[in-house]
Amino acid sequence: MDLRALRQFIHLSQTLHYGKTSEAMHVSPSTLSRSIARLEDELGATLFERDNRTVVLTQAGAQFREFAEATLAHWQDLKHRLKNNPVELTGQIRLYCSVTATYSFLSDLLTLFRSEYPNIEVVLETGDAAQAIQKVMDDEADIAVAPLPDQLPNPLLFKSIVHTPLQFIVPNVESPIDALLAQTPIPWGQVPFVMAEFGLARKRLDQWFRSQSIKPSIYAQVAGHEAIVSMVGLGFGVGVVPELVIQNSPLKAKIRTIEVEKPLEPFDVGLCVLNRRLQDPLVNAFWKTAQLIQQEIQ
Repeated sequence: MDLRALRQFIHLSQTLHYGKTSEAMHVSPSTLSRSIARLEDELGATLFERDNRTVVLTQAGAQFREFAEATLAHWQDLKHRLKNNPVELTGQIRLYCSVTATYSFLSDLLTLFRSEYPNIEVVLETGDAAQAIQKVMDDEADIAVAPLPDQLPNPLLFKSIVHTPLQFIVPNVESPIDALLAQTPIPWGQVPFVMAEFGLARKRLDQWFRSQSIKPSIYAQVAGHEAIVSMVGLGFGVGVVPELVIQNSPLKAKIRTIEVEKPLEPFDVGLCVLNRRLQDPLVNAFWKTAQLIQQEIQ
């Protein structure tokens, strides 16, 4: 039984999707299938029930996942304890965040982390903040910068770093929607909105519309808050983004915020990680470094 097979099994037990796991683990679907089959042969038990449409973890699979997670954690711990100087951790961690996070507190966090742990490589992937938590759940990232959802999934831990209001933004240039915004009250049902495709900001904006019985006029649905700022700055509509995004946007001069009745609940932005991943000394080191940054900001 090799450690690579255990990692593949754990990832598949989370995604329950051979295609996603084979892509994330950089193996072909047939290689992944053979790896799982060898594990089942060694154990003499079926780990997954599968057909053409679904993959389900069996009871034996659930028990084996506990073993596999503990084994990998003990292996990582042993490797680092056997080094002559346990402080000098080496290896790689995967971090996922939005572009905005790279502009803000992430710079200070990485500077401090690199000074304390120069031999740990941080592999950074940027993308839509709305995907951050799923990236961690799917084991495609060790740690992610994300807004705290209304309900945090049980396997996750969250460390708050900053709080940021959700702001309504409008074009700061002449645009076709000026006449609508000049009315009192603003006829929100006629105002074109540039909205996130999904995520916490979209969920809170949808709740705001429902609370006032407004059927929104959606001009566009885009991925990422930065894209919303860009389209609003070009005069296509109104959007909602965290203030942190506005502060760090190169287009902030092209937009302005407006006050609305019933402001949206602010974002609590921080780091999320699977609880079991903190048994990895590298991930734990990054988590503890974030605690120092949190104390400095607050």
